[in-house]
Amino acid sequence: MFKKLLGEFTDLLGIVNIGDYIPWLSWLSHINGLGAKLDKVAKQLDDLIDTAVQEHMNHSSKSRDDDQKDFLDVLLAIQKENLAGIPINRLDMFAAGTDTTYTALEWAMTELLRHPRVMNKLQNEVSGIVGNKTDVITEDDLVEMHYLKAVTKETLRLHPPLPLLFPRMSTRDVEVNGYNIKANTQVFINAWQIGRDPELYDNPEEYEPERFLNSGIDYKGNDFQLIPFGAGRRVCPGLQFAMAVNEIALANIVHKFDWALPGEASGGDLDMTESIGITSHRKYPLKAVAFPHSS
Repeated sequence: MFKKLLGEFTDLLGIVNIGDYIPWLSWLSHINGLGAKLDKVAKQLDDLIDTAVQEHMNHSSKSRDDDQKDFLDVLLAIQKENLAGIPINRLDMFAAGTDTTYTALEWAMTELLRHPRVMNKLQNEVSGIVGNKTDVITEDDLVEMHYLKAVTKETLRLHPPLPLLFPRMSTRDVEVNGYNIKANTQVFINAWQIGRDPELYDNPEEYEPERFLNSGIDYKGNDFQLIPFGAGRRVCPGLQFAMAVNEIALANIVHKFDWALPGEASGGDLDMTESIGITSHRKYPLKAVAFPHSS
């Protein structure tokens, strides 16, 4: 239910609400049903999240080992102790680091299945570093996995989870590259197009992780040709968390398994159509078959 509601939520966030731009036409959202849909999904999400949070709070008084605690337990403990100094929004707990994270991982696996050479090279790197390790690969193991990081960057270049970054509002009149932007103008940054700009990248439509191996370009907001998390003071606060989760997950699944498409399909058969919405999912979810790693 959470996955279904989250999908509907992000789809609705990507719909243009004319009232946001022409206030006197805001009544149209009541006529076309958009307002009712937003209210319905918002209430369903609130009810679902409140139930989950309350269940965890009810069990928080019971002694539980650290390895039995899940992510929500940790966030609630931080909120209770006020270690962060600010309240934690309940929707942020579930949505902000969930939808975009699995979207990036799904696109990474899609590209690896489309490019067996890249998949093999990544598997060889991971195996060469962790050997026959049977335990789960941890963050400490990632330090020397340079090709893994290049694969992640290349995936984010071609498939930023938020193709249009969260909008900004200009606080004063400003000129940017010859364009006059008035105060209080809502500005969208097209991270999707930036990543495919031929003036910034050679062969921009090709999936080539090697382009980042000998490059200082990073995704932390200092290099404007790769800004899937935004930049500046309002860069995504979950940047480090998201990258750690994606890299750990990707390293583990390529180390533990070989992968193929159902029905002996080839990577070229994959439909790469993107969905609509604030986040750019695959329109048709990826289905892959895992086999225990042959090595």
